[in-house]
Amino acid sequence: MKTYDLKGYTLVLSQVVFVTAVFEADNKQGTQFNVRLSNDILKFRFPLRTEAVMARELLIKAIKEA
Repeated sequence: MKTYDLKGYTLVLSQVVFVTAVFEADNKQGTQFNVRLSNDILKFRFPLRTEAVMARELLIKAIKEA
């Protein structure tokens, strides 16, 4: 079972259904992307867009390698 740690969560990669693009969070609270799991949606917010992009890219890479 492959897992990935992100902001206090441990994601089971086989349970990830999709990952959204990086976008501006509501009320200009930084940037975020969402991860849809088979039974839940997790929203990851970052103060800087570069941090969100990097975290999303690393997650996508981990999913591809799983």
